[in-house]
Amino acid sequence: MEREDFHMKENKMSRRSFLKAGAFASAAGMLAAAPAAANAAAPNAAKAAEEENGLLGVFGGRPKYVFLFIGDGMGTAQIQSARFYKGTVENNGAVVEGELSFTQFPEVGSVTTYDSTSFCPDSASTATSIATGHKTESGVINMCPWTRDVPYETIAEKLHAQKNYKVGVVSTVNIDHATPAAFYAHQKTRKNYYAIGKELAASGFEYFAGGEFQKVNGDGTGPNNHEIAAQNGYNVVTRQADAAALKAGAGKTLIIAEALADGKAMNYAMDAAAGEWQLTDYVRKGIELLDNKKGFFLMTESGKIDWACHANDAAASIHDVLEMSNAVQAAVDFYNAHPNDTLILVTADHETGGMAIGYKTTNYDTFLTNLTHQKMSYAKFDSTYVKGCIANKTPFEAAMADVKANFGLTLPTDPDAASAGKLLLTDYEVENLRKAYERTLEVGAASQKEMSQQDYELYGTYIPFSMAICHTINHKSGMDHTTYAHTGAMVNIYALGVGAEKFRGVFDNTEIYHKLAELTGVR
Repeated sequence: MEREDFHMKENKMSRRSFLKAGAFASAAGMLAAAPAAANAAAPNAAKAAEEENGLLGVFGGRPKYVFLFIGDGMGTAQIQSARFYKGTVENNGAVVEGELSFTQFPEVGSVTTYDSTSFCPDSASTATSIATGHKTESGVINMCPWTRDVPYETIAEKLHAQKNYKVGVVSTVNIDHATPAAFYAHQKTRKNYYAIGKELAASGFEYFAGGEFQKVNGDGTGPNNHEIAAQNGYNVVTRQADAAALKAGAGKTLIIAEALADGKAMNYAMDAAAGEWQLTDYVRKGIELLDNKKGFFLMTESGKIDWACHANDAAASIHDVLEMSNAVQAAVDFYNAHPNDTLILVTADHETGGMAIGYKTTNYDTFLTNLTHQKMSYAKFDSTYVKGCIANKTPFEAAMADVKANFGLTLPTDPDAASAGKLLLTDYEVENLRKAYERTLEVGAASQKEMSQQDYELYGTYIPFSMAICHTINHKSGMDHTTYAHTGAMVNIYALGVGAEKFRGVFDNTEIYHKLAELTGVR
């Protein structure tokens, strides 16, 4: 859809028309000043009625249907790399920028992400800022900083309690992970997973969907998180077929994805099997179950963008951004049917990985089509191939056959070396991969405390061989990363629908909450 179409569907006045209307209104107001003064109580009463009925807004009404999409770790480079990849792949390698559903939105803003303790914040504090309008410490969920003794009420809780909106929370990672938890939980530390799961069940929100609870059984002495949710009236669904069968009116629902991968989260988009539900499917199901005349709020997190960027896996990040674009399109389809009642926001909590488009050895070029040769994420490669290599002490050359099959990277001694093109490995790259493989057979993945500075800078806390593979194909494609953690870079926010114009400009992430609260009329 073209940018102009969005403006037309929003039924907004242009800035010029709005100013003209204001001028005529001012003239009319001067002519009618005396009788208006005599009836000053009338407009006040009308305004109060508008506020009571949820009709007051800059350009018309208040949004009844609010979608908030959070691409965890999704900075501008993550968005641009997905756009460039999409455009060049769809155009046979030409330098063409592809479009995502949300990059066509009419309003765009830039958001600061720092928290009370760091310019490079974590997801708990940044999601707290978005959900409540308050800064807090890294690692804290919806509690005041330092003393951690005052809980903050979230926009989701307020819309649920004050406006009777139905509320949904969706994530591709664990449903008790920091970002989804920040819309329903209040904890001194994000690691209180079992307690967070109990707060989920007590929230009364109508729809949850995502990966498994991280400490589903707690300490083993009480009911598990599934049982607690069921005791609180939730349909607990763990089979995709049962999720697909759910219809409007099903009641409070918790869906745990049937196909779970690393960390008991959903699969990366590039690893999903044919027919396996992805983020888009859970958004569509959420719309189906939440849709009602009073309104709803649906927070959707694409959490594995962050996980991919922690691991410097550019291809996995790109595919998850593309899947998030598909999920946003599901919301846009709903908006097209309800343009005067819907607001869609797409943003990030922070940037992860320090992703850069451009690398030293590719100079002024990128070769993003190289990434089409990567067939799976680093995590699936670890579990499918590297685990066996470690167990069997597989020789390096044999392990490299798996690398060729799944990443396209080809040894100079390979029979297909002449046709490998830009994926032919140099002697320097082969040596780096060999060292990483030998280190993998020695130690595997290790914590930062167990590694030398050199090891950590090269591989982070990941399996050395997989990191060396990701770095090599990234570099050959013209991409790089600066960290295995988060950065302090600003992130974008894209807005479409009722009140979208409030999200243009540069502002702090706490303002997302305040703008939403003003638009929806919660206190």
